[in-house]
Amino acid sequence: MTKAIRIHSTGGPEVMVWEDIPTPEPGPTEALIKHEAIGLNFIDIYFRTGLYKAPGMPLIIGQEGAGTVVACGAAVTNVKPGDRVAYAGPLGGYTTERVIAADRLVKLPDTIDFKTGAAMMLQGMTAQYLLRRTHRVQAGETIVVHAAAGGVGLIMCQWAKHLGCTVIGVVSNEEKAALAKANGAAHTVIGHTNLAAEVKRITGGAMVPVVYDSVGKDSFDASIDSLAPLGLMVSYGNASGPVPPLELSLLAAKGSLFITRPTLATYTAKRDDLVNVADDLFNVVSSGAVKIRVNQTFALKDAGAAHTALESRQTTGSTVLLP
Repeated sequence: MTKAIRIHSTGGPEVMVWEDIPTPEPGPTEALIKHEAIGLNFIDIYFRTGLYKAPGMPLIIGQEGAGTVVACGAAVTNVKPGDRVAYAGPLGGYTTERVIAADRLVKLPDTIDFKTGAAMMLQGMTAQYLLRRTHRVQAGETIVVHAAAGGVGLIMCQWAKHLGCTVIGVVSNEEKAALAKANGAAHTVIGHTNLAAEVKRITGGAMVPVVYDSVGKDSFDASIDSLAPLGLMVSYGNASGPVPPLELSLLAAKGSLFITRPTLATYTAKRDDLVNVADDLFNVVSSGAVKIRVNQTFALKDAGAAHTALESRQTTGSTVLLP
């Protein structure tokens, strides 16, 4: 048997139940892995609450983990039993063991431990595609990163600084401002109320070419107002709730702006893209240019407490669940 956190109906943290399930058997193109660590992400909350529609009930959430391959289907060639692997994407992570399509697994370098691997895949690969593909940042650019003291935010601050950018990090309090600055943010802004005015002051009126916004509803207007003409609004999360519908004419009025709502799933849908994104992440972490901050750990059975901490903004950096 395998232990898992399962959800039988959407709701608060209390709907997550720790229970026994049969250990799954890998299909021809699948691998069975034993988790050593599982990443915690805001998208887990979206599925738990019903903001994102579940494929069915009961549901096992969790989209990121690291562990050891236990068994493989007959058609699997990219991994073998005993391999150290990590993944981000497919639902089903809140378990001690799981099956997963083998082509979604990447081998974890020996230089990266399981906790770091579990904490970095979804957040780190998200930072990679945002900075290197959605808007390929250039040395000398000034950019805005929301939730700069969060898991993705701390990675983006470090990586963007490494690439020669000036980062304006948006945070919720002074403690998180200090953390963002310690991880590469040149400037911090507390809250969204004065964001556009602060961006104007910092940039001497030029504003910024790109805003990376994972907060959603509460920060959307301030983000739009921080962009230079022809700037790109990257809305990649809904921590404060979904962004309401908007009139396209707003983009014209604010300076012929662009807007995108990207997902990691799209950017890593092809196996080659997944490998390239992961390799870029592994290289920058292994070099020491980006450090993954695992600032909280919870037992997997205590996933409800982990969700409560994340929702109430009590966490910084990355959080992992340990089976």
